[in-house]
Order: sequence, then structure tokens, then C-alpha cells
Amino acid sequence: MIKGLSWLGIRTERYEDLVSFLNEGMGLPIDHDEADFTAFKLPDGSTVEVFGPTDQDHRHFSTGPVAGFLVEDIEQARERLEAAGAEFIGPVHRGEETGQAWSHFRAPDGNVYELTYVPS
Repeated sequence: MIKGLSWLGIRTERYEDLVSFLNEGMGLPIDHDEADFTAFKLPDGSTVEVFGPTDQDHRHFSTGPVAGFLVEDIEQARERLEAAGAEFIGPVHRGEETGQAWSHFRAPDGNVYELTYVPS
């Protein structure tokens, strides 16, 4: 079911410090940058996204960084995790242009995670 890690989302009050650290300190190249949102694309194709304090769409990232698990079939993976006790936060979201899909959930440990589908 799980193919690997494909995404990491971080909501932080120290947005500019973290973006600078990831870019300058760790050498991650910026792929997209706007107010309180920066995305970094890693060489393996995975993504790290940083959300600042004014970002309204990721308020549910309240337990720390959110890891995205890459799956082949997001609907099937979601059903399986719901049966295992995961509580999903909203519907499956789909990128109209990219075909990507993602769905956030709270696992039994109370932390938020994500299922991610990326078309081949």
C-alpha cells in the first residue's frame, strides 16, 4: 500500500527563519514562493512545504510536521486506514492540473499525516 514518503508539510510561527534554514543551511532549492508559503522540490521528486502564521488552509497541522505517505490508490488506502482507526480531515483533494491527490488524517497517536497520490 505505502510506496514511500513524498511530502512533508510544516506549519511554523518562525516561517522566515525556517525557510532560510532549509534553503541556505540545507541547500534545498525553492520551487514556489509566496506570502507565508514556500515549497522546496527535492532531487528525488518529493516536496517540502512550509506554511507561515497567516496561512489559513493548514490550521489542522497542529501536532508538528506532517508527513505525506505515497500510495498507488488513494481511495483504497483511505478505506483501509479508516478501518484501522484513522480519522480523516475533510475529503480527498485533487490537483486539477497535476492529477495529484492528497488527504489528511489523524492517526490513533493523535498526530496528523497525509496520504499522497502522484500519477506516474
